[in-house]
Amino acid sequence: MPKLWNETIEEHRRAVRDAVLEVTATLVAEHGLRGVTMSRIAEGTGIGRATLYKYFPDVESIMSAWHERQIAGHLQELAALRDRPGSAGERLTAVLDAYALIQQRRHGHDPEISAVLHRGDHVDHAERHLLRFVGELLAEGVEAGEVRDDVSPDELAGYCLHALAAAGGLKSRAAVRRLVRVTVDGLRPERGPVRQIKSQGRRGI
Repeated sequence: MPKLWNETIEEHRRAVRDAVLEVTATLVAEHGLRGVTMSRIAEGTGIGRATLYKYFPDVESIMSAWHERQIAGHLQELAALRDRPGSAGERLTAVLDAYALIQQRRHGHDPEISAVLHRGDHVDHAERHLLRFVGELLAEGVEAGEVRDDVSPDELAGYCLHALAAAGGLKSRAAVRRLVRVTVDGLRPERGPVRQIKSQGRRGI
């Protein structure tokens, strides 16, 4: 089969898969997990039910795939902040700020939906990746003298992520910023504070 034809087929499959994920997420948000069927998803996507089953076996597997894609997008967002110009302290603060906002946005999921979303191995993999990701950035901060060196970066990474998970219960952006500020304050060395972001609309925290 010609390469161009293969690429066209793959693009079509990706488009169908993406459409299925979006339609399912919208339906579940509107009707709850138990109120959505594969037939309803197929109808909303504009494909036959038999075609849908070639992609996913059930609604839960679709939601798991949707969640995996969401997590990948969040990790890309955080990586872009880590890799932008600036000191280690500035980039660390930007990453923690964005992570806290992600935690706030995900608040409010139905308990049944949350149980399904966090069941897959992709969640554990993402958490390990994020701990390593933040730990490496903290190590940069230690080397630059912007982060305390009396606690290991790996331990500090766990502290940061657990602390900022509390953003899920906060109602306002201002409250999230206060939580980030408290967390960042705990990272400061005895002398020389963690630098704070002052660009792209993110004021110092």
